[in-house]
Amino acid sequence: MYTVDTLIDWYREYAADLRIAREEQRELLARRPMRPKLDDLEAEISYLTVRALRPHTVIEIGSYHGWSTSWLLRALRDNGDGVLHTYDLVDHAARTLPDELTHTRWRFTRGDVRTAELPDDPGFVLVDARHTAGFARWYTAAVLDRLKPGVAVAVHDIYHGRRPWPNSEGTVLLRWLRGRGLGYLTAARHGDPDLRDHLLGVKRRLAMSAPVHTGTHDPMVFFSTAEPV
Repeated sequence: MYTVDTLIDWYREYAADLRIAREEQRELLARRPMRPKLDDLEAEISYLTVRALRPHTVIEIGSYHGWSTSWLLRALRDNGDGVLHTYDLVDHAARTLPDELTHTRWRFTRGDVRTAELPDDPGFVLVDARHTAGFARWYTAAVLDRLKPGVAVAVHDIYHGRRPWPNSEGTVLLRWLRGRGLGYLTAARHGDPDLRDHLLGVKRRLAMSAPVHTGTHDPMVFFSTAEPV
């Protein structure tokens, strides 16, 4: 699912809608007290994944002030279908996200996701929560191992350097991926700087080079669960 050619195709196919979403996100950031954790490429790839795959159910574990949440909700809105289920210990996002995004497409649960009942059959799962090896061992077993084949997944805070930190969330996740023979894609400047530069070049050609926000925190990885043989 996640290849360089696929991402380029998605950028081209949804360029017009993505330009609008980027401008809306700029306006949201100017009006609301948000602290974006996803950089532009990570947010855009998440948006494009939802646009392209058209999942009816999306799960987000960790929202903080709702930057990733707002991107996912815009993608569902632009698809005209789907519901986002978000889980977090804090409810900052519930106070910062505009009603026009959340009214019909958002289900927020405050509390420990480990005790929650997650919806069945999600098409996309984004994880950006407690960044510890222990939490990673929980979600790889309790969430990722239970996903159907072909589900898209994004996990933040993996590539802070050329390799994940020892005994970290990243180490646990990459070991889980290797154990199942799954590859992944990252546009992190430390993880795959060549891919990052390539995608930035695509964005320049599509007149989307101006940043939505200036953060440089970009350690996310993207992958899909195993397809049936």
